[in-house]
Amino acid sequence: MDNERLSIYLRSLEPDPTPLIAEIEAHAAREQVPIIRKETASLLQTLIVMNQPKRILEVGAATGYSALCMSVCMPEDAHLTTIEKYEKRIPVAKENFRRAGMEEKITLMEGDAADILKELAGPYDFIFMDAAKGQYLHFLPEVLRLLAQGGVLVTDNVLQDGTLLESRFVIPRRDRTIHARIRDYLYELKHHPELATSVVPIGDGITISVKTGNRIQEGI
Repeated sequence: MDNERLSIYLRSLEPDPTPLIAEIEAHAAREQVPIIRKETASLLQTLIVMNQPKRILEVGAATGYSALCMSVCMPEDAHLTTIEKYEKRIPVAKENFRRAGMEEKITLMEGDAADILKELAGPYDFIFMDAAKGQYLHFLPEVLRLLAQGGVLVTDNVLQDGTLLESRFVIPRRDRTIHARIRDYLYELKHHPELATSVVPIGDGITISVKTGNRIQEGI
């Protein structure tokens, strides 16, 4: 199966975006700002509708694209908190939230997620991680502390455009650390005693994990 052709087809099925979302997409393409792919956004919205979370946490706001995608599907009384450390993107995200009329629904916290996560009080019903990929494993203990029992953790970019399948010896030396860390992160999610996790090969690969609160018995 040609994965790139499949992705193009899936994106072609998506409804036309609102003018603001289209503008954010164009800005991201022009300025090389990493945002979630359209098929990933669609799955994220479906998960929000399915789970009806009241408290949502996003690690990695960028210019606010994914937060806005989630916000249009969340319950009326829900609130979304998002974290961003890159100073140039913060005012852009805030302006996008203002233009969308979501200033009261979305709170942007400025700074390093490694520090902010320790200061937050849970529980959150839904957590989306789309930050520095090499830090996912480092963030995980605090993320799980904040995640409610039965809550959902979604992580983006876990397949690294397929390079995760390659031996570390064919990976450029500069990329070997993140290659190893993502592999370690996936192993941890799949073997964590309190998580039920599926790796979904959509977009750049996502994981969907549910915090069960109970040890998952291996070998059904």
